Amino acid sequence: MQEKQSGRALEELRASLYNELRTSEGAKRQQQRYCGPVVALSFNFMVAVGIIMANKLVMGKVGFKYPIFLTFVHYITAWILLAIFKALSVLPVSPPSKTTPFSSLFALGVVMAFASGLANTSLKYNSIGFYQMAKIAVTPTIVLAEFVLFGKTISFKKVLALAVVSVGVAVATVTDLEFNLFGALVAIAWIIPSAINKILWSSLQQQGNWTALALMWKTTPVTVFFLGALMPWIDPPGVLSFKWDVNNSTAILISALLGFLLQWSGALALGATSATTHVVLGQFKTCVILLGGYMIFNSDPGIVSIGGAVVALTGMSVYTTLNLQESKKDNNTKQLPKQVVTSPQPKSASEGSTDLNVNNTNIVV
Repeated sequence: MQEKQSGRALEELRASLYNELRTSEGAKRQQQRYCGPVVALSFNFMVAVGIIMANKLVMGKVGFKYPIFLTFVHYITAWILLAIFKALSVLPVSPPSKTTPFSSLFALGVVMAFASGLANTSLKYNSIGFYQMAKIAVTPTIVLAEFVLFGKTISFKKVLALAVVSVGVAVATVTDLEFNLFGALVAIAWIIPSAINKILWSSLQQQGNWTALALMWKTTPVTVFFLGALMPWIDPPGVLSFKWDVNNSTAILISALLGFLLQWSGALALGATSATTHVVLGQFKTCVILLGGYMIFNSDPGIVSIGGAVVALTGMSVYTTLNLQESKKDNNTKQLPKQVVTSPQPKSASEGSTDLNVNNTNIVV
C-alpha cells in the first residue's frame, strides 16, 4: 500500500513538473526554484574551470588551431542537444512572440557569435595576462552600457569594490603580459560584444519569462550562421586537412559538450544575478586558479601575483557582501505589509478611556 502511494506521488510530481514546463511562466518558476544565484554561479564556475582545461588540451596538445571553428562545433553540438530536448518534450516553452521582439533575439544571437568566437581567438593569440586585462575592461563597459540603455546605476561602494577587484586581477596577471598587435585588436573588438551579450542574457530572462534553455533554442541558429560567416575571415585555412582521428575528435567532442554546459550555466547565472556579477565570477575563477596552482601544484607565480590575487578576492568579498545586503533589503521591502495609519480622534465619554475612533479616512503608506 505504501509503495503504491509513493508511486502515485511520484507520478503526480512528474505530471506537475511536465505541466509547469508547458507554460513559459511555469518554466521560469521552476528555473528560479531550482537554480538560484548560488547554484547557478557554482555550476558556471565548475564548468568554466573544466572547459579551460579542455580547450588547453585541444589547442595545445591536440594542436587544433581553429578557434572560430571550435566555437562553431560547440554551438552545433548545443543545437543538436536542444533539438533532442525538444523532441523529448523537456525543452521549456518560449514566451509568446509578441512579448519579445525578434530583433532582440536576433541581436543576442549575433553578439553571442562575436563574443564567443572572438574570446577563443583572443585566447589563442594573446598571453593569459593580456586576455585577462581585456576581461577587466568588460566590467566598466557593462556599467556604462547599463546606464546608457536602462538608466541603471550602482552605488559608490560597489564602484570602489569593483575597482579593487580590477586592480587586483591586473596585478595578479601583469607578469604574463605579452603584446601581439593582431591579438590586441581581437581583444579590443571582443570587449563590447562580450558586455552586450551578458546584458541581453540577463535582461531578457529577468524582464521576460524566458528560461536559459528556451532562449538558447531561439538564438543558437543565428549564432551558428554568423560563426560560419566569421570562419573564413579569422581562422587559418586547412581545417578539413586536420588529423581527425579518434583521440583528436574525442577531445574536441568533450570540449563541445563542456561548451554547451558553459553556455547553459552562464545563461542561468546571468538570469539569476546580473551581468556585472557574472564578470566578477570570471575574475574570481582566475584568482582561484592562480592561488590553487600555487598551493596545490607548487607553482610559483611570484609574490606580486599572489598579492594581487588576494587583493582581488578581498574586493570580490566586499562586492558580494554589498550585493547580499541589497538583496536582503529588497526582499524586506517586498515582504513589508502595507500599514494603516489612522488619525486619532478625540475620545468620547461613552467610548471609555481605551478605545480609538477609526472611522476616519485611512492613509496607506
